[in-house]
Amino acid sequence: MSTALTKMQTSVQKKPIRCKSRRRIAREFVLQGIYQWRLAGGSAGSIEEQLRQAGEFIRADELFFTNLFKGVMCDINNLEKTIQPFLDRSLTELSPVEYAILLLSTYELIHFLEVPYRAIINEAIELARTYGGSDGYKYVNGVLDKLAVKLRVVETASKM
Repeated sequence: MSTALTKMQTSVQKKPIRCKSRRRIAREFVLQGIYQWRLAGGSAGSIEEQLRQAGEFIRADELFFTNLFKGVMCDINNLEKTIQPFLDRSLTELSPVEYAILLLSTYELIHFLEVPYRAIINEAIELARTYGGSDGYKYVNGVLDKLAVKLRVVETASKM
């Protein structure tokens, strides 16, 4: 198992265990996969296989995980281009956790239109609070709020 994935799983174990939805668990695994890829490289297929072997994976929404992880990994360049204009720094300056959360949340905003944008942003904030730096969730929230206005024009206009 890679060092990046082990480090991420260790930080997961330090947090109090709460009842999580199957989709939340799937998002956590997607976050771990992107994090590992960003720090250690490797193929998406081998990373996915490692994640699927984790004990808690059985509790994840497998179809949601597959669609989200494969979608993000196949579309990283476009996702980065979509995110970059909303950042106050380069992508390389983002923490690996913030980077991963922004990628997976942007993919959800674009491709999972049945999920309300506020739910996607709230999930991203929770991931950032759990796995990110002390104020990382504020940054993620700010970026995704602006991004949602661009990507979900009709939905965000009706909420304002």
